[in-house]
Amino acid sequence: MDPVTILTAAAAFLVFGLVSRRLQGSVLTGPMLFAAFGLLAGPAAIGLMPLKITNTELHVLAEVTLILVLFSDAASIDLRRLRRDHNLPVRMLVMGMPLSILMGSITALILFADFSMWEAALLAAILAPTDAALGQAVVVNPVVPVRIRQALNVESGLNDGIALSVVLVFAALASAKQEAADASYWLLFGLNQMTFGPIAGVVVGYIGAKLVALCHRTGWLTESAEGIIALALAFAAYALAEIFHGNGFVAAFIAGLVFGNTLAFKCKYLYEFAETEGQILILLTFMAFGIVMIPLAIPDINGTYIAFALLALTVLRMLPVSVALWGTGIRPVTSLFLGWFGPRGLASILFALLILEKTDIAHKFEILVAIIFTVVLSILLHGFTSGPFSRWYGVQTKEMGDCAENKPVPEEPFSDSLKPVAKTGS
Repeated sequence: MDPVTILTAAAAFLVFGLVSRRLQGSVLTGPMLFAAFGLLAGPAAIGLMPLKITNTELHVLAEVTLILVLFSDAASIDLRRLRRDHNLPVRMLVMGMPLSILMGSITALILFADFSMWEAALLAAILAPTDAALGQAVVVNPVVPVRIRQALNVESGLNDGIALSVVLVFAALASAKQEAADASYWLLFGLNQMTFGPIAGVVVGYIGAKLVALCHRTGWLTESAEGIIALALAFAAYALAEIFHGNGFVAAFIAGLVFGNTLAFKCKYLYEFAETEGQILILLTFMAFGIVMIPLAIPDINGTYIAFALLALTVLRMLPVSVALWGTGIRPVTSLFLGWFGPRGLASILFALLILEKTDIAHKFEILVAIIFTVVLSILLHGFTSGPFSRWYGVQTKEMGDCAENKPVPEEPFSDSLKPVAKTGS
């Protein structure tokens, strides 16, 4: 790699690290800064980073990042506490996300007249996951009630893994539509992916948790090695699933879920290690997004893409969330607040890179452009509004007094073994 490129990237990470506390809670998020830096420093602008990233390199970066993010996000969630104390994110995931995908599919069919039904559904599913990092000022701001912050944080942690299964099914069906003669092959492929992936995840997650517990009891396990274990289990689940023609990303997510909910003792360093390494990979991905993907989409942006992106970030998210939270006692202003802060970011980028490259879909490029522009718009709008809207909403909830929004939450919905303090700002 060109040494100027390395020096430029290193300087970007150094400056970001040095001012990270000042940036916390501001309108300038890490993803926003690194995407903008990649765009400006890359070949499309001033050329400080004359880097030509190949599809293979971008694919590898996306794969590694997604494996680690899926595992660590899933491992942090305590399912027992989630079911008992946190009905808001459960409703948003179980009711809100499917409705959002359905509405997004219909909208894509209307706006993109040449899309097949499955292509429209695939676009909607890829844009279904949210990314709390793009609205960081919300999830770390103490003026926002803890219950609301946790709802956004937990939803973001789980919906990428849940949406992945839907994305895989729609991608297989969209490909089958393209090659009718091979439809049975693609459908069988999708079935294998969704069967052997979860099995591999359960096996690796359960055995990994038991081995960690055993070595902890016998004193063989050092705290600094816990991070190595997280990486090893995430990639082992991925590889095992791929060997048996299952989906490795689903396996990584299930492995994290099983591991985090099987392990019984406090294992704090394991999560912190995965979070640190994951943060570096996430920022690198957004930098690559700015270098490669934004310039790719800009020349083709038109009114159709703008309309779809605006609808995806507003009506197609806010209405499903409002419907999902009906009957919970949550007031309309809170439903709108939770609906607005559903940024599209990392998961959508990674799904687009990985799924679209592996499938033969007629309108692959159009789907990619729609995803890129929606993510860019989300980075800007949610980054700039997260601080002001949080402060305004905090005043509103303070005036509400004793209400559903301010209901005390007994426990965070995170496992004691893997509690991500930085995510909640507590």
